[in-house]
Amino acid sequence: MSDKTRVPAVEGWFTTDPDRPALLGTRCASCGTYSFPRETSFCKNPDCTGRDFEEVELSRRGTIWSYTNACYQPPPPYVPTTDPFEPFSLAAVELAEEKMVVLGQLVAGVRLEDLTVGTEVDLVVDTLFEDDEHEYLVWKWRPVTEGAR
Repeated sequence: MSDKTRVPAVEGWFTTDPDRPALLGTRCASCGTYSFPRETSFCKNPDCTGRDFEEVELSRRGTIWSYTNACYQPPPPYVPTTDPFEPFSLAAVELAEEKMVVLGQLVAGVRLEDLTVGTEVDLVVDTLFEDDEHEYLVWKWRPVTEGAR
């Protein structure tokens, strides 16, 4: 176990409890439309004029709607974790309850060949990068294994 302080890479967008991670969003009090990240100004539904929102934990499970990989090192502020750069997989995931799509990395070791549209995934908290004092956390997606359904 590392002695580094574990902190979210983006404050307020997700919880960091490894046993019960969750994305933090909002739900419009008028029409029920969900938003991620949190909405504070106006409802994203063009048919709604709502401006009141309740903070909610979003679904921790969803299905892959689309996927790709990052075969090149993204520009700053991306912080590479390996030298040389190692490609990683990304997925647009439709959340189970909210039916909204959230983009995120997949955990290390998941290759494009392992994925299909409709693959069920769980939300996890994982390390994005580290420095001398901190381990910066982010949400990622992990394919659901047969026994975990």
